Amino acid sequence: MRTSRSPRLPRLRGLIATAVCGLLLPLGTAATATATAGPSPAPPSGTWSAQAAIRYWTPRHISSATPLGARTTPPRPAAAPSPMHPNLIHDTSEHFAGLKSVGVLFLVDNGEKRHYCSASVVRSAGRDLILSAGHCVNGAKAAFIPHYDGSKPVDRQPYGVFPVLAGKWFKDPRYTANSKVKESDLDFSFARVGSNEDGRKVQDVVGASTLARTPSAKNSVTVIGYPSVGHNSSDRPVRCFTHTGALPNFYQMRIDCAGMWGGVSGGPWFSQVDFDKGTGEIIGNVGGFNGGGPDVPTSNPLYNRLTYSPLHADWFFALYEDAQHNRTPHRDPYQQPQLPYSIGTYDTWKHARLMASGDFSGTGRDGLLVVWTDGEVTLYSGDGDDNFSGERQLVPHNGTWTHAETITAGDFAGSNQFDLLVRWSDGEVTLYPDVGSRGVNWDGIQLAAKGSVWKNATQIAAGRFVADTYVTDLIVRWVDGEVTLYTNVGQGGFGQEHQLLKPNGTWKDATLLTAGQYAGYQKWDLFVRWVDGELDTYHGITTSGLGSENRMADKNPTWPHASAITTGNFASTGLTTDLMVRWSDGETTVYRNTGLSRLGIEDTLVYPVL
Repeated sequence: MRTSRSPRLPRLRGLIATAVCGLLLPLGTAATATATAGPSPAPPSGTWSAQAAIRYWTPRHISSATPLGARTTPPRPAAAPSPMHPNLIHDTSEHFAGLKSVGVLFLVDNGEKRHYCSASVVRSAGRDLILSAGHCVNGAKAAFIPHYDGSKPVDRQPYGVFPVLAGKWFKDPRYTANSKVKESDLDFSFARVGSNEDGRKVQDVVGASTLARTPSAKNSVTVIGYPSVGHNSSDRPVRCFTHTGALPNFYQMRIDCAGMWGGVSGGPWFSQVDFDKGTGEIIGNVGGFNGGGPDVPTSNPLYNRLTYSPLHADWFFALYEDAQHNRTPHRDPYQQPQLPYSIGTYDTWKHARLMASGDFSGTGRDGLLVVWTDGEVTLYSGDGDDNFSGERQLVPHNGTWTHAETITAGDFAGSNQFDLLVRWSDGEVTLYPDVGSRGVNWDGIQLAAKGSVWKNATQIAAGRFVADTYVTDLIVRWVDGEVTLYTNVGQGGFGQEHQLLKPNGTWKDATLLTAGQYAGYQKWDLFVRWVDGELDTYHGITTSGLGSENRMADKNPTWPHASAITTGNFASTGLTTDLMVRWSDGETTVYRNTGLSRLGIEDTLVYPVL
């Protein structure tokens, strides 16, 4: 959850290590002097006001406060750590001066406790409504401080203190705080607040943002919140300019932005924001599955990077109406709407055994074909933006396709639709032309019979190494280390055979092969992942040799975890340079625009956590 998680250790890759808090901690000389006088008692029931909140939150209470609403169950044990990828792309939050309509919540409960969340003022007829997360709702006395300034005492905040009116929290009754079930889609809340110490309503003082339906799971957003003071003493808000994606299995979206520590819960996700006016258009709020973040221990570097939000749709706006009219919400059992498309979770992708990519549909956008451990074959449609927009099951789970040993894709039929070449465990080789229109649930065209020498073909990779028009060349690494190039491969056979390397011990360690236009030319290059993690590309391949070797990475502990690889034109740039990797823990990433001697920028498609 994003409210008062136990302290987390930040991953400091470009992270602003000082991402901070939303608490009311007026420290300094005056605070010390007041503290010696002893704490003020909690205000009695019925007297909760801006003045009462200010009196209660003396420095003594603040300094002795403990988090409210911490995890009630421990996180699941940490999985084996994911490989560290130096070119990983993710956004990073930054400190800024704040937005006047966004601030912090504090709650008084059982004497000396506080619960920090973020909240924002939203437009309402009563001019007194704030938006936060459902798990930020608490029956105790609460107050909202817009544009909170951690350098000043509570009674000197720029726009004052606004107490939450008794009984004026509004949340969906089906939601349970920090849950990991479908009802976590309902993690949003509203509260009506009273006037500040000057007798003014919050919307009149700081303005209010508008609310809009979440257009889709993919959006450009600005996320604002107040991370916990425990991770930095500067006590300032952070913002992140980033993009959203679907959270698998939930009616939610997520961002990957470092520095979003506990305390940002309830913070707004703006589709548009005017920093001068201090308001904008809100399409989400920090919250959702597990209170708005992955179910991982604090040592996991994704702990402060992945942040979630419910999609704001019918149930959100029904609650908004209830809050505006002071109605107690009543709901039928929750049924999830149609979920936004995602390619799934790491638990699924651990079972992606073989991958091949190409323009299977003839649309100019590369897709991805996956053979799973249970024999199912799936074709994913590319969205032209390094991700996928849909999927089609070509073959349900079965025993036959569990015997597919290695696959590659090329336009062997010359139809401008990619075809699939499969080497089976018994040595048979089958070509499936025009996969997008014909599928693979048929006999295909047999290029080599059962029991053939192709049983010793350990790895195959198609490319346009010497061909001028179509991807009709095939490189084969044999079990004894021999490397062979076949040109003019087609429906009639393997074309012409050219030995590039004689049998040798070195190439026995070439574990995975793929091919692409890493040099940026029409001709393709070969990519090799070696058994020890070393990465090399081979440029200038001819019928007589592999050309020049280019070192991409020396021996390392990361790349032995690459279990399946393929290269495609997933970004629709016209070049096949996007290297896709399925890692041993199910994480799946794309290295965009990979070159001959460098990996591209890594974009995560499937995270190793939920």
